[in-house]
Amino acid sequence: MKGRVILLDEIAGRRAAALMVDGRLEDLLIDPPESAPPGPGAIYRARVDRQMKGQGGVILQLGDGQRGFLRQARGLTPGQSLLVQVNSYAEPGKAPPVTTRLLFKSRYAIVTPGAPGLNVARSIRDEAERDRLLEIAHAARAEMDAALGLILRSACAGVDGDAIAEDIGTMTDLARKIMAEDGAGAGAPAPLLDAPDAELLAWRDWADPDPDAVIDEAGAFVAHGVLDEIAALADPVVALRGGFSMAVEPTRALVAVDVNTGGDTSPAAGLKANLAALRALPRQLRLRGLGGQVVLDLAPSPKKDRRQIEQAARGALRTDPVETALVGWTPLGHLELQRKRERLPLKEALPG
Repeated sequence: MKGRVILLDEIAGRRAAALMVDGRLEDLLIDPPESAPPGPGAIYRARVDRQMKGQGGVILQLGDGQRGFLRQARGLTPGQSLLVQVNSYAEPGKAPPVTTRLLFKSRYAIVTPGAPGLNVARSIRDEAERDRLLEIAHAARAEMDAALGLILRSACAGVDGDAIAEDIGTMTDLARKIMAEDGAGAGAPAPLLDAPDAELLAWRDWADPDPDAVIDEAGAFVAHGVLDEIAALADPVVALRGGFSMAVEPTRALVAVDVNTGGDTSPAAGLKANLAALRALPRQLRLRGLGGQVVLDLAPSPKKDRRQIEQAARGALRTDPVETALVGWTPLGHLELQRKRERLPLKEALPG
């Protein structure tokens, strides 16, 4: 099927969403199992447990037996209550990182408690459209609490003003409700807002551009080849254009990526293989749910090619929705990335 299509179905009894672009799987979201750790976006009334000496942070009680880690937590004392939001999934064996800077994010708007102000996504460059959106935002901002800020997302471009205003109102009401829990009070640690599920994330984050179709029916994944593509992700080896390949293998400490040229060991083949791998890598990491430290063992190529390789990496990551930083080169010539753990690894999201 041509175009941009969102499929909603179930995998192993859990709801899931797949984004297909011209018949190819581009993104995949699966509701986590009940045993999964707290997910990004979840909000808790937390209680300070203990300082983590040498790490510049504190361990928090989140309720339901969960723990969180808050960095740069100066001035906090054991027993103190506060509101926090999960940043990302935890590294194995560690508490998930949390923040006190809450974000209430929807399809068109982000409401920011404690960060007053008004912004429109920089990707919207048309001046007339920016002016229109600013008028909508100013009108909505006038009805908001002084401590709440507002960001209009790129998906707002061309959208009816009433739809945007309704979205802002929904997020504002939710922010007020959560903030009324009074993070400085003495309430027991407890979850206040669940992490968004697969369907909500699909509706929220796959809105730009709007899909050509949304198909919500049993068997959609089978009919459109999603299950076949998921099955292929069990193989660490990814075929690349030009007859090259790369192996994507997660370990406990990092994700290792090994780029291979096959039988051609020439410098030209090395550069072509590396560029092909970098173009394919964000999609592979996204579909496999991999994050944290990513180390690329690239095919041999001269140092003079490094700038071109870095440019290719930045270009590939620019359109990837998962926050990823290009760290640089190691003394051994490996290229390092640091990627936010926004997803559960696919092996953990699906039963064995």
